[in-house]
Amino acid sequence: MSDDRSTPSAAASGSAGSAVSDAQIDEAAALLAAGELVAFPTETVYGLGGDAQDPNAVARIYAAKGRPANHPVIVHLAPKGDPEYWAEHLPADAHKLIDAFWPGPLTLILKRAARIPAAVSGGQDSVGLRCPSHPVAQRLLAAFDTRRGGHGGVAAPSANRFGHVSPTTAQHVREEFGDTIHVLDGGACDVGIESTILDLSRGFPALLRPGRVTPGEIASVLGVAPRLPDGGDATAPRASGTLKAHYAPRTPLALLPFEQLEPHLAASRAAGMRVALVARASRAGTWADAANVHFVAAPEDPHIYARELYGLLRALDRAQVERIFVEKLPDTLEWIAVNDRLGRAAAAFEALE
Repeated sequence: MSDDRSTPSAAASGSAGSAVSDAQIDEAAALLAAGELVAFPTETVYGLGGDAQDPNAVARIYAAKGRPANHPVIVHLAPKGDPEYWAEHLPADAHKLIDAFWPGPLTLILKRAARIPAAVSGGQDSVGLRCPSHPVAQRLLAAFDTRRGGHGGVAAPSANRFGHVSPTTAQHVREEFGDTIHVLDGGACDVGIESTILDLSRGFPALLRPGRVTPGEIASVLGVAPRLPDGGDATAPRASGTLKAHYAPRTPLALLPFEQLEPHLAASRAAGMRVALVARASRAGTWADAANVHFVAAPEDPHIYARELYGLLRALDRAQVERIFVEKLPDTLEWIAVNDRLGRAAAAFEALE
């Protein structure tokens, strides 16, 4: 991988990974092998994992999250796992991207091998595969892969109730599920938003969900830019985290350019409402110190913003505010992933506008 790519490595989470003992890894792998669920850290968010080849385990994931059965989950593989076992065919572009970005926050959508249960795909003929870089995830996946004779895969959407803010710490998972789910604590996630999802199942690369691996980085590997999501790709497979409303806090959230936020802020203050404002300090002006406005200075760097986003939304749910107003970020490729998550969070409350 060239030096100009920003994909994090497993070393970034090394200290947290070493805090999880071999015994804890073995216990978690045994639970997965028994059809139970385990929440574990990845570099993106914490996943709620189950044996991807056990339809009953996958059904438990859906039930725990309250997730629609036709909404597919991503299969996580160990670093030495065999993606060709899971896919009907591994095209040349997939090999290039795996060499460049795995382990890391890139999910590939491929045609599903007939041996793989349709439960992980929401009934579709495709399957999403990725290899995470977090050391705890890698150790767990390797241990489970050994138990499954070299063909172990863990289906793992984000470890939260469906549609809610994804978890980036073990405590976030516990807030969602209490003590009903076994959790491996690998510290805070380094990337902070879900993986990039790239579809290769139709003969061309198409971005289904933006993430840390950018369209430009993909293009530099493939020699062609992926199609970007425009809402009009009717043949695209369903993929994790691509519903219009998703990643939402409990508190109503509005996402608007700053000049369109100001009338809402003024009206809310006039009504005596306590609200939150998330905006870059360079734009906030006097609103940063206004009465009844809980101001949060948004990071100017898109990677830092992504890392902090879900923790921030969870904190604002506890801040006793009635509305959250968020400044829409520049409409550029470097901000595409953060804008995507914020846009889906705001979509959950569009009826309130």
